Amino acid sequence: MGLGPDAIPPEAWGDAGKSKWRNMKREGKEKKKRSDGAAAAAEENGCWIKFGFMGGCISSRSKVDNSISTTITHYAESKSTNDGSRDQPAAPLVSGSTTTSNEESNSSTPKVGEDLKVASQLRKFAFNELKSATRNFRPESLLGEGGFGCVFKGWIEENGTAPVKPGTGLTVAVKTLNHDGLQGHKEWLAEVNFLGDLLHPNLVKLIGYCIEDDQRLLVYEFMPRGSLENHLFRKGSLPLPWNIRMRIALGAAKGLTFLHEEAERPVIYRDFKTSNILLDTEYNAKLSDFGLAKDGPEGDKTHVSTRVMGTYGYAAPEYVMTGHLTSKSDVYSFGVVLLEMLTGRRSMDKNRPNGEHNLVEWARSHLVERRRFYKLIDPRLEGHFSIKGAQKAAQLAHHCLSRDPKARPLMSEVVEALKPLLNLKDMASSSYHFQNMQAERTGANLNARNSLKAQNSLTRNGQPMRSLSNGAYASPFHHQSPRPNTK
Repeated sequence: MGLGPDAIPPEAWGDAGKSKWRNMKREGKEKKKRSDGAAAAAEENGCWIKFGFMGGCISSRSKVDNSISTTITHYAESKSTNDGSRDQPAAPLVSGSTTTSNEESNSSTPKVGEDLKVASQLRKFAFNELKSATRNFRPESLLGEGGFGCVFKGWIEENGTAPVKPGTGLTVAVKTLNHDGLQGHKEWLAEVNFLGDLLHPNLVKLIGYCIEDDQRLLVYEFMPRGSLENHLFRKGSLPLPWNIRMRIALGAAKGLTFLHEEAERPVIYRDFKTSNILLDTEYNAKLSDFGLAKDGPEGDKTHVSTRVMGTYGYAAPEYVMTGHLTSKSDVYSFGVVLLEMLTGRRSMDKNRPNGEHNLVEWARSHLVERRRFYKLIDPRLEGHFSIKGAQKAAQLAHHCLSRDPKARPLMSEVVEALKPLLNLKDMASSSYHFQNMQAERTGANLNARNSLKAQNSLTRNGQPMRSLSNGAYASPFHHQSPRPNTK
């Protein structure tokens, strides 16, 4: 290892060496200055270098490395960090597909003009405009990240592309593309081509795009309440009220209905899940991330054959097994999300006890047995849900999750089934049966707690110890205050 000019004191160099030492010192300072300048220039290039420390936000990890795409919350204000319950990719059942996926990732990006069909209403942004709009992609502007890339909050002109001062103009979400080859480019194209043409109140609006050299960015309307996933599962979040859950379910169902039955050409969404349902200030649901969307079958065709992609826990079983994609695949995914909204549980959660990792498999018996129905509902609601509404929603989820795709309803039928559930007032907290069940559950928890306290209250020689707690056990449903000590 070489030594620099500061490693040896100048007195030890002699007269002849002092001049050399001064020259080396000067060269070292100039070299450091050039290095600092290069670093500053690199920083100016945006998030590609700056966010290397932020959990791989700009890494080249590709969704297709696992042979099935997994997309993560994009415009949410914050991410869930429960590693045991994040969306997990399902392995494809087609032999050799991993090799194909890797080859695709290593392929060169095709020319833009080959497949890009830009709708007339989309705005075309320059990269520098979006860099300024997001304040140079700084960390404070980061909204989320996923396999596609980072998403940043920005501000632009109401009717133009120029950046404006934060807090003014139009607030947008700017999604960047990781440089991971053909697959990322294909998903970017799918977003532009689908969302550029599809306009509906329950679809996130694509405002514009940027394609400049190897940069690929998309600009969306900003959704201030983030994703449904965060509201359901993020630690510390308040439980969504029952009527809000039903409103979100109805809005998301309307979005899928439009894609399947009302769009000029039917579209299969293929990645319906809580992280892709975004909420505006009034909790209106809008579907986002169309990178995996496919044109539906036309004419006398019954399905679309495609490589299996989506998110494990949401993908329909027949699609995972055969690669045959239909609109009923989306209906199954809707059933999973509706079940998540009913239970407050993730579709896949390895932190749960054995037998409860897979939400759909665990919930099937609860959906059809009336005596077990109440155990299905999210305990954080504390009985503040409609009994009839919850029963109808559970029946609807069971229908959507039918193992036979043909037995699943159309999304328009789902919409009609959900509409009456928004204004029901028969709260379970007033139900005698629910109160009894809660009392039994509270009693069981109290007995278990007392038994544990009794075991822990004995010393090594068998003598009891004074308890340090005189408070009654408070269940998550009825918060009781400790009884006062009257002695």
